[in-house]
Formats: sequence, C-alpha cells, structure tokens
Amino acid sequence: MSSLAALRRSPIALLVVLLLGLTFTGTAYAALQPSAPGGAAAAAASADDVKEGHKLFLANCATCHGTNGEGVTGAGEGEGAYGPSLVGVGAAAVDFQVSTGRMPMAAPGVQAPQNPGNVLLSEEQISQLSAYVASLGPGPAIPEVNLEGADLAAGGAAYRTNCAMCHNASGTGGALTRGKYAPTLHGVDPVYMYEAMLTGPQSMPVFNDQNLTPEDKTNIIAFLKNIEEGGNSYGGAGLGSVGPAGDALFIWTLGIGALIALAVWIGRKAA
Repeated sequence: MSSLAALRRSPIALLVVLLLGLTFTGTAYAALQPSAPGGAAAAAASADDVKEGHKLFLANCATCHGTNGEGVTGAGEGEGAYGPSLVGVGAAAVDFQVSTGRMPMAAPGVQAPQNPGNVLLSEEQISQLSAYVASLGPGPAIPEVNLEGADLAAGGAAYRTNCAMCHNASGTGGALTRGKYAPTLHGVDPVYMYEAMLTGPQSMPVFNDQNLTPEDKTNIIAFLKNIEEGGNSYGGAGLGSVGPAGDALFIWTLGIGALIALAVWIGRKAA
C-alpha cells in the first residue's frame, strides 16, 4: 500500500493522467464529430488528377498563391493585397471560388464578385485543380447536398440567428463596411451555399460542423430555396421582400408626406 501511495504522489503519475485524459478527449472528439455530406463518401482523387491539377495551378493560380500554394504577400496593387495560402482550404474552397467565377480575380479589390463569365476552366479541370489543392493539406471536401426532407422552420430559425444580419432576412444581400457586401443568395446553387458555409469566403465567417451541423446547413439552404420560390411572399409590393413592415413603412411615409403637403396648402390658402 505504501508503494502504491508513493506512486500516486509521484510527478510522473500526473503526467500519465494528463496523457490519458488528452488521448481520451481526442479520440472522443474524432469519433463523435458530425461529418459533412460527401466528405467521407467522396471518391479519392487519383494521382493523375492531382498531377493535372498542379499544372493548372501553376498556369492559373501560382502568380498570386505561390508555386506550392504557400501564398504570396504583396501580390497585385493596393494596401494588403496578397494571395493567401491555400494549404488546408480543401477542395470545397477551390470549387466555390473557381466555379462561381470569383477566381482568378481580374484585378485586386476589396471583394471578388461572382462572375459566371469568368469561369475559365471546365468542370473536369476544376475537379483536378480542387484535387491538387486538397492534396496540400486536409480541408473541407466538396459536399453532396440533398434538400429532400429538410426542416424549413428549423432552417429559418438557424438562418435568422446566423446569416440574416448580413444577407438580409430574405437572402437578398446587403452592404457591409469598407466597400464589402454580402451577396444575394437567390439563384445560388445549393452546393455553393454549403461550400461558402464550410470555407468562409470574403468577409463571411467559417461555420464548421460545431457551429452549424450538416443538418443545420441543409435546413438553411432549403429555407432559402423556399424563399426563392415565393415562400416569403406576404402580398403587396415587394420592396425587397422584407414583408408587411416594408409595405407599412412605405404607406406611412407617403401618407405623412401627403398630409404635410395638404397642411401647407391649407395654410397658404387661409393666409
């Protein structure tokens, strides 16, 4: 017993307990964290895809992002202009930026706008480029999004909590600071919306699976698609699809203006 008590008081015992605790915590985290749709099931890219993707990267991206995706500071013109490191951004970031025409940027700016006319690569080439960038470090895979059976009410609640302050209550977008903006979410492919939540492009934060579960993300996308199909229509004038409050504000402003004009007219006539 005395030897057991001595072992418990040994400094080594504390290190052993800490090591066991960290091992257990890490194992539980890896086992219990939710996985993104398509992440586990996504087919592994072939060595040929990665090789071809590297060629495409050198031809289209290396000028700003470095020959090995390590990033380049001072790329282009303007204060703070640079091509960030792509190590660990994953295939989802590449698919989002290149498939929507945001990259390659024609010129440095505060924000890369969506530009379908700037999609310079084919779907196969984008897949190869994504495979190469994914090989640089672990990151989000391109998700598979299925909106069937999604909970619109839960999606609306999650959207209003996490997204509406920038993208507007109806997903039509809005202005941010220093010339930046939250783009409209109408007409956006569900996969691109999911990828944006995974990767946090531009001023958008990253919503990992601890912030928003895959189910939450799917519900939000389904909610936005429902709005796009008229699910947020309250009748009356559209006025940005902000609902009856917008109509009431418009009528109130017009009515007050008419009453003021009438008062001025009566006053002048009486004088």
